[in-house]
Amino acid sequence: MADAEVYFGFGIPRPLFLAAPHLKWVHSAAAGVGNALYAEMMASPVVLSNSAGIHAHPIAEYVVGGVLHFIRGIDVVVAQQREGRWDKHFFVADDSPVREVCGTRALIVGAGGIGGQVAIRLTALGATCVGVRRRPEQGAPAGFARVVGPDQLDAELPDADIVVLATPLTTQSGGLMNGERLNRMKQGSILVNVARGALVDEVALVDVLRRGHLRGAVLDVFREEPLAADSPLWQLRNALVSPHISPVSPGRFWPRALELFCDNWGRYDRGAPLRNLVDKQAGY
Repeated sequence: MADAEVYFGFGIPRPLFLAAPHLKWVHSAAAGVGNALYAEMMASPVVLSNSAGIHAHPIAEYVVGGVLHFIRGIDVVVAQQREGRWDKHFFVADDSPVREVCGTRALIVGAGGIGGQVAIRLTALGATCVGVRRRPEQGAPAGFARVVGPDQLDAELPDADIVVLATPLTTQSGGLMNGERLNRMKQGSILVNVARGALVDEVALVDVLRRGHLRGAVLDVFREEPLAADSPLWQLRNALVSPHISPVSPGRFWPRALELFCDNWGRYDRGAPLRNLVDKQAGY
């Protein structure tokens, strides 16, 4: 590292950064860069880029699967299968929560690579997708009917059947879905978190799930990972818990990651603008 000009890895630990006085560019194979934003990195002229976007396709498919799990009552199907019980009542009752994605309203917090791919897929299934992005004046990407700024989140929550968290963890987004906002969500709606666990107040989430305020929560990330064995989330049928595997795509990750890095290497060599340049002050 003492002579390195460029570093490529999953983030960069502080000791490695301090050992590299000639470093000019760091590229992370991960999307999140929070662990690399220590004081020395922030104060340095070192350029930081990430791999945001290459995880978008598998994560978006995970989101669709999680939404269908609750919206089509697959959670009930699984429970009845384990009991060996044939019972259609939940599905055909007048007050059944089972419905189609078509006609629902999805609020996607984060309109970047992941949020955009989620919007494209949910729109294809007939949902109307509204995005929340830091700079709504940049317009609505493909898949979104419209976008709003973060200051409009509270106004949009009560109308959303599906809320997807796909935004980076920053000083502004930490604790985004607190108890007040979880309770502002529409009765019977679905929360999906594929961003970072720290965006959600897990104690408040357990409460709204136990009360049946939400139809379900699709959770791939948690405040502490692995999720503690005594977490109530494990036992709640209306919580779908997975071990941070939404980005997994065997055989596809490294080709995508290397394509991005090699393209950026050529840009760096030519002095051209890099893709996925991180705004260190914004945190992504």
